[in-house]
Amino acid sequence: MANMVLIGAQWGDEGKGKIVDLLTAHADLVVRFQGGNNAGHTLIIEGEKFIFHLIPSGILHEGKQCVIGSGVVVDPEVLLREFEQLRAKGYERSLEQLVISDEAHLILPTHCRIDQARESGLGCRKIGTTGRGIGPAYEDKMGRCGLRFIDLLADAAALKEKVYAIVDRHNRVLARLYDQETVDPGAVLAGIERAAGVLRPLIRKTPYLLREAADAGKNILFEGAQGTLLDIDHGTFPFVTSSSTVAANACAASGFALGLIDQVLGVVKAYTTRVGEGPFPTELRDDTGDFLRDRGGEYGSTTGRPRRCGWLDLVGLRYAVLVNGLDAFAVTKLDVLSGLETIEVCEAYEYQGRRLDYFPSSVEMLAGCRPILKRLPGWQEDLSGILSFDELPANARRYVNFMEERLGIPAHVVSVGPGREQTIIRNNLFTGNGRRAAIDNS
Repeated sequence: MANMVLIGAQWGDEGKGKIVDLLTAHADLVVRFQGGNNAGHTLIIEGEKFIFHLIPSGILHEGKQCVIGSGVVVDPEVLLREFEQLRAKGYERSLEQLVISDEAHLILPTHCRIDQARESGLGCRKIGTTGRGIGPAYEDKMGRCGLRFIDLLADAAALKEKVYAIVDRHNRVLARLYDQETVDPGAVLAGIERAAGVLRPLIRKTPYLLREAADAGKNILFEGAQGTLLDIDHGTFPFVTSSSTVAANACAASGFALGLIDQVLGVVKAYTTRVGEGPFPTELRDDTGDFLRDRGGEYGSTTGRPRRCGWLDLVGLRYAVLVNGLDAFAVTKLDVLSGLETIEVCEAYEYQGRRLDYFPSSVEMLAGCRPILKRLPGWQEDLSGILSFDELPANARRYVNFMEERLGIPAHVVSVGPGREQTIIRNNLFTGNGRRAAIDNS
């Protein structure tokens, strides 16, 4: 048995979906533990593209149980659309693989309306939210007035009372604070009841399910959304998401015992990207940034917005290693760097004439930081067909080895293309050498 947490180590969009899909072959359960449909995991399977916003990426493996945990906020309409897309592509039995925690909260249409009205009202102070209602849904959860999946199992009168009370409160906010039209609570209830007709059989008390699986010796993979630097506590606040994205939240948000986690794997893109607002010390606003965006297809899977691109930031990554307790990492999109004569990496920041080796909490301070860059030789070869680390160009190997040396943990997976098969597995954490395996720079 091995239980693994997989998280993003940057500002999201690191390629977690592909790595989850690969590791699911060795897992019995895949658990999504936080976030909502503001996240998007993109998979390319045999040339076909899949984008999941709520369903765990392991759903494409037949017979694997996928769990939406208690810490996730779920828009039921989005979830149903994902099921329909799966069915349209031949995954008829995907609904049978999914379990939803009865403690997970629902996103209502009024959450989305409030989210969008609030963001538009911020003007130049926009956070960059996706407008999917995630923040307002988490606010209702913390305010102890949200709607949970367990409420869908209540009698019709009790469900109606809760929905009408929530929508009434939301309507007062929309009308009085944002001067927006109100929403018909009956229409909201009708939509919830339609979704509930499909989703009720999937609702369970999932902490018991997870512990039973662990006791039975099954492998469990916990799938994080977004990235460490978007964490509500440890990220670039206020330009963050509304949940905790770090590894420890896999246990808190799913009801799984902390002592049963064996491995923590971080996913690291070979360069850095960010969507939305917020400081970004290594951002490239030049031809190189355009090169990375075009070669890497750096457009948001949720919003379609172009991602901001920049050099690898080791300051942020070392912070991610620290707060997550990473045992190893998977590096993705190494192939995108092919064709660059030189590659630069940020080793530290310069702030008001002094060197910083830590990641500041102040976004104003971070915005004033300039990267201290180390130049490394690039390579010209196409990596997309390479399946062995030893076959990579020497400078590509040196780049990965440099990352390992500076982060102090090994790279167990190297991705050289979007396809499932375009992956170099150096050490599988489910079956490999175990925690804190030695770095192999051969």
